[in-house]
Amino acid sequence: MTRTHSFHIPVMGIGFTIDTPFKVAQYGMDSVISLVDDILLEKLRKMYSDKFEIPYKEITNKIDDFRAKRITSYLNLISDLAEKKFDDLKNVTTEKSDELRAYINMLPNSSNLKSEFKKLTEKGFNISEIKDWASQALTMGSIDVNIMTKVDKDNYKKDIKLPVEYNDAHAALRGFANSKLKSSVILSAGMNPRLYAYMSQFNDFYPNEEGHFNKKIILKVSDYRSAMIQGKFLAKKGLWVSEYRIESGLNCGGHAFATDGYLLGPVLAEFKDKREELRNSIQDILNQELINQGRSVSKIPLKLEISAQGGVGTEEEHSFLLNHYNLDSIGWGTPFLLVPEATTVDEKTLNQLVKAKEEDLYLSDISPLGVPFNNLKKNTKDLEKERLINKGRPGSSCPKKFVSLNMEFKETGICTASREYQYLKIKELDSKGLSDELYQESLNKITEKTCTCVGLGTSALLAYNLDTKVEGNGVSICPGPNMAYYSKIMSLKNMTDHIYGRDNMITRTDRPNMFIKELQIYLEYLKNKLLEVKRDMNKKEEKYLLTFTNNMKEGIAYYQNLFNNISNVFDDKKHMIMKELELGTEVLERIHSEIESLVPIPVKA
Repeated sequence: MTRTHSFHIPVMGIGFTIDTPFKVAQYGMDSVISLVDDILLEKLRKMYSDKFEIPYKEITNKIDDFRAKRITSYLNLISDLAEKKFDDLKNVTTEKSDELRAYINMLPNSSNLKSEFKKLTEKGFNISEIKDWASQALTMGSIDVNIMTKVDKDNYKKDIKLPVEYNDAHAALRGFANSKLKSSVILSAGMNPRLYAYMSQFNDFYPNEEGHFNKKIILKVSDYRSAMIQGKFLAKKGLWVSEYRIESGLNCGGHAFATDGYLLGPVLAEFKDKREELRNSIQDILNQELINQGRSVSKIPLKLEISAQGGVGTEEEHSFLLNHYNLDSIGWGTPFLLVPEATTVDEKTLNQLVKAKEEDLYLSDISPLGVPFNNLKKNTKDLEKERLINKGRPGSSCPKKFVSLNMEFKETGICTASREYQYLKIKELDSKGLSDELYQESLNKITEKTCTCVGLGTSALLAYNLDTKVEGNGVSICPGPNMAYYSKIMSLKNMTDHIYGRDNMITRTDRPNMFIKELQIYLEYLKNKLLEVKRDMNKKEEKYLLTFTNNMKEGIAYYQNLFNNISNVFDDKKHMIMKELELGTEVLERIHSEIESLVPIPVKA
C-alpha cells in the first residue's frame, strides 16, 4: 500500500508522542507511541475514557501481567478513538466537510488523491459521490509503537525474580502483540537477542502467502552492517524486517547513538546500492526458516522499505533524500514539538523550545542509560536536579524505576540517576583519596545523571492537568539541534506546508545544510572524545579514534564528490557547503596528527 504522506512522525521522548496518533492518524499521517511508561499510559487511558464516556476499569499493579495489559488496553483505546475520527472524516455532509478538506489540503501536491478530489469537485460538491470515493480511497495513518530494546529491566514479585517474559521490553512487546493494532513495532537502541527470540512466539509477526503481516517489524539502525546482522538474526527466527529506519548518529533528538564516524550521506548511499542484496540474502534465510517451522511462505517477494530521519529541516532536503536515495519516508521529529495539534508538550516547555538557540541545545551525559542525550539547557528537570545537589541530597527518589539497570550495588539493579545509587557511589568516591580536582570531576560525573524516565513523560501530565504527585513537575526534553531554527508555535497545516514546500516556517537564513550540521556535530564529538582520553589513552582508544577519523574523512570525500556532481539542488548553498567540507578536512587532519603524536599506554590485562 502506498503511503499517504512522504513523512512520518518518529517517537519523541516518552510522553511527547504518547497520543500523537489520536491527533493525526485521521489525516493519513504515521506516528509512533513510546511503550516505556505503562503508568503514564494508564493515566491517559483513564483521562480519555472519562472524556469520551467510555467504561474504565483500572489495571492496578496488583493484577498479574499488569504492564502488558495496560499497554494493550491503551493501544486498543487509541485505535478505537482514531478510527472513530477517521470514520467521521469520511462520513461527509454538507455541514461537515472541513476535516475532509483538511486531509486533502495537507497532502503533497503530487498526491494522486489530491488530483482525484479536485476532479471530483470541479463541477460541485456531490456528497454521495464524495462519500463513496472517500470510503474507498482514503487511508488512516499507522499507529506504530517504539520499544527501546535495552530498557528491559528484570522484574520481581516479593523478592522472587519473575521469568524473562515479564521483563519490561518483553512485556511491552506482548502488550503490542495482543492489541488490535495492525501496525509496526519500531525496535531501537541496539540488539536484544532474548527479546528478538521472544517475538517469534507471536503469529501476527509472520507473513501469509500474499506477503501480508498483521504486525510488522521496523528496525532503527545507523549503518548497513548493523541492519544486515540484525535482519539475518531475526530471519533465522522466521521474522522479517519490513523497514530499516536509518537515523543520523548525532543529528537527531533524544538519545544519540554515535557511529564510528559514519556520516548519514554515505550510510544512505550504501543502503541504496545494496538494497536488493539486503533483501535477497535475508529473504533466503527467512524462507528456509519458515519452511522449517511449517509456516506459510509468501508467494511474492516481501516488501522492504528504507526510511531516514535526523536533522531534516527543509522541503529541499526532504525531496533530495527521497529522490536521490530512493527512500520511502522521511522522519520529521523535532519541529513537531512546536505543533500542539500533533504532540503533547506543556506550555512552559513549549515556550522554552520557541526561544531555544544553538547554545541552548547540547549533547549531554545526563541519561542514566550512559548514552549521549540531546538536551535543552535550563529544562525544569535539570533545575530540580541542581536544587537537590545544592541541598546535599543528589539523585532522584526513582519513583518508576524503568532504567534500574545498574548492577554494581544490587542484583535487582539501581538507576544511576537515583539517590540510592549516587549515595553509594559518592561514598565509594570518598574512600579513594583523590586530588580535589579529580574528586570534583568524578563527583560531577555521578550527579549529572537526570531522572529522564520520569522527566520525559511529565510534560503530558502537565499539559492535561493530571496528577503529578508521584512524578513532580520537572520536565526533561530532548530536541535535536534543528530546534534552533524554528522559533514559533505552528499548526499542523503550517508544518505540512513547510515539509512540502508550500510555506516556510524557518525565518533564519543561516541554517546549515543537514549534512553539514551533522558533520559539525561529529567533529565536536570527536574533539571531546580525544580530550577525554588524552591523559591516559591506550591502544584500544587510539584504534577507535583513528577509525573514527578515517571514516569521517571518507564521508567528507563522499560529500565533496556528491555536491560537485548534483545539479538543480542546493544551488544557493553549494559554495558554503564546499567551504565547510574543506574546513572539516583540515580539522580532521589536525586531530589525526594529534592522535598519532600521543603515546598510548598498554591496555591492562
